[in-house]
Amino acid sequence: MPKTAITASNIYKSYEDNLAVSGVGFTVPGATCFGFLGPNGAGKSTLMKIIYGRTRRDAYPKGNLSVLGWDPQQNELAIKYRAGVVSQDNNLDQELNVVQNLEIYSRFYDIAPDEAGKRIDELLDFMELTEKRNAPIRSLSGGMMRRLVMVRALLNRPQLLILDEPTTGLDPQVRHVIWDKLRKLKKDGITILLTTHYMEEAYQICDHVFIMDKGKKVMEGKPQELINQNIEPYVLEIIHPELVDSLFEIVDSTSIRKDRSAGVGRLYADSIKELETVLNHLNPGDFYLRQSNLEDLFFKATGRNLNEKQ
Repeated sequence: MPKTAITASNIYKSYEDNLAVSGVGFTVPGATCFGFLGPNGAGKSTLMKIIYGRTRRDAYPKGNLSVLGWDPQQNELAIKYRAGVVSQDNNLDQELNVVQNLEIYSRFYDIAPDEAGKRIDELLDFMELTEKRNAPIRSLSGGMMRRLVMVRALLNRPQLLILDEPTTGLDPQVRHVIWDKLRKLKKDGITILLTTHYMEEAYQICDHVFIMDKGKKVMEGKPQELINQNIEPYVLEIIHPELVDSLFEIVDSTSIRKDRSAGVGRLYADSIKELETVLNHLNPGDFYLRQSNLEDLFFKATGRNLNEKQ
């Protein structure tokens, strides 16, 4: 694995009058987890498709992209042999069982049957799917299908694993199982590139996050460092909409920042003590006191929530 897995500069992609990706650039070190965080429609999936060669970037303005040492527009096949892709859809053959799906896919990489069998057994065990090896695809739960698609993406022992919204629609328990597997893969030296609109997912597994909105970079860095450097550490959420206006009025401190969305009021401060004036006017169940997170940071930077569509 090269020290730098991906370098990109000045990447654009437009669809008629819609500019999906606008002048984006970034560097992904090898054997790390790099995440693109943003709401649906931010340009994350388009950017991923450009990276693995499914979509061509705009020719003008001129940009540069190197993935494992190759430009996807000139060496798409070389990248495909060294990368695994987990798209948003569980595009499995519904007429076949688990092992049959994997055996057919292994042929695309010219993996010898004996070697493919060993690799399939190894990966099914890793993803805790051994008991389902002969199960029809239609009988699998959504979480099992997601893990099976990840098994398929790992058949060719990729240097780079690309995942587009890997845990969307899954319950929290399954989501945590997948996060644990991704951490183990990273320890084995695989570079992981993923998109997500889940703040917790980006925080839990990404070494570096690239926050996007409307096709552009908002900011990037290590998750906790971004929070520490760009937003107040404490948040008081006022849960009941009817309380927000009156409580905002009693806050006269310039050190407390106010915002609201979806009927929820939020007060941000550098210490809990600064929020005590408001806390004294609230009853249990009226509020939620917590530390700031990436979703708060996104809202501060853009005025919108991560779960909004564009």
